[in-house]
Amino acid sequence: MGQAQWNEVDEFLDTLLIGEDDVLSGAVDSSERAGLPPIQVSAAQGKLLYLLAKIHGAKRVLEIGTLGGYSAIWMARALPEDGHLISLESSPRHAEVASGNVAKAGLVGTVEIRVGLAAESLPRLAAENPEPFDMVFIDADKAGYPGYLDWALKLTRPGSVIVADNVVRGGAVADALSRDSNVQGVRAYLEAVAANPSLEGTVMQTVGSKGYDGISIARVVD
Repeated sequence: MGQAQWNEVDEFLDTLLIGEDDVLSGAVDSSERAGLPPIQVSAAQGKLLYLLAKIHGAKRVLEIGTLGGYSAIWMARALPEDGHLISLESSPRHAEVASGNVAKAGLVGTVEIRVGLAAESLPRLAAENPEPFDMVFIDADKAGYPGYLDWALKLTRPGSVIVADNVVRGGAVADALSRDSNVQGVRAYLEAVAANPSLEGTVMQTVGSKGYDGISIARVVD
């Protein structure tokens, strides 16, 4: 069993449980035409984010790492009419593409994209004293994950959900001696989740069209 079979299974499950979606397919296509890296979540992972937000009854979502807006569209669709999603993106070009995709999805009033380094945008956001976010999705530079977790805790409430993508790194996360900054970043993130009494969390290893990786899900303890 390998990548070819993982792709085949993903294609079967996507057809069975998700179906065709011109808006989401268009977001992927426009991102590809614009030269964005093809690293957005898979359709199945997008549906998982949608379901997490829906099951949780999320009204406010914070996303760190917009790329082409694919995951933002998935999560925003789960929000009520008065829901709001703020997505932080460091690249003006990526934000421009994402804004176009969000507009085509009819979500301009729901999704707000802020351009700038997350390490700078997050303090500015916190200074606004916003209502707590019900869900945070972290999918940006892996070395920054520990810092993003700190800000996520400041911007959430008991019961909020914090999700982080790409935390298994093809199995490299288990290598304590790795010199890869991405691996060290996700290891530090997971160690911080494990050590924080305000969090309870787990990691699910995943295989599929995006290869072998994993996703962390943590809940802020009541």
